[in-house]
Amino acid sequence: MDTLEIYDQHARLIHSIYNSRLKIQVLLTLLQGKASLSRLRGVTGSTSQAIIPKIRSLESLALVEAEGYEYRLSALGRVVAAEVRTYITLMGGIGSHQQFWASHDLSGLPPKFLARIGELQVSEVQYDTTVDMFSVYTHYLTILEEAAYIHGISSVASPGLAQFLTDKVREGVTVELVVNEEVIGILKQEPYASNLKELSSSSNFRVWVTGESLRVGLTVTDRNLSLGLFKKDSNLYDSSSDLFSADPEAVGWGEDLFIHFRKRASSLDISDAF
Repeated sequence: MDTLEIYDQHARLIHSIYNSRLKIQVLLTLLQGKASLSRLRGVTGSTSQAIIPKIRSLESLALVEAEGYEYRLSALGRVVAAEVRTYITLMGGIGSHQQFWASHDLSGLPPKFLARIGELQVSEVQYDTTVDMFSVYTHYLTILEEAAYIHGISSVASPGLAQFLTDKVREGVTVELVVNEEVIGILKQEPYASNLKELSSSSNFRVWVTGESLRVGLTVTDRNLSLGLFKKDSNLYDSSSDLFSADPEAVGWGEDLFIHFRKRASSLDISDAF
């Protein structure tokens, strides 16, 4: 059956959950474990008279069960509550950075990572301004300066950044990059080629090349994430805004994205290429 047909048939039931703050709060609370009525009052900030009818409704749907003086999720309730949590987390990720997502091309992010953007909720978008035209780049270099390792995905090249990464490799920091073939063509020219030739013998520097069209700029370290994207409806990378985070969940998202693209790329023999 078509999903729209299912919605038409069960719209009232669907909205009975998603249009009820109390039902959602009860489901999410019970997803963490059993809870008493007093506990649910504390979480929701509501009275027993307001909560009990919602609990009864959830019981009638076989989502919640009473156990003594406490309530718990049924097997079906745990599934529904987990789906509710996933949806709320996703919408939280969208809502927290709505302007950033709306003004950029998201086609470069695989669907499974778009589905996880709720993990980027604890982050901050920084923008260049007329007062500080290098705000994003300055903050970006700051997180690289304190990095124990640097993993990056890039479809653009910058002489200043290339020199900075070269210096980090010389300091012993592990740098791993995934780039596209267009960037490799640029890196074979000066001022990049000399530095890369020098780094060809460095065990802490590796490059992977992908034939895919990369439309994402990612840098992830042991402690920080930087995410940049192309402008919407444009072939221009937006260097004037980046999403930054030091939240472990966001950093984990970034590392997973790096690994995703690295697995789809081929390791470059730098000594041969340069």
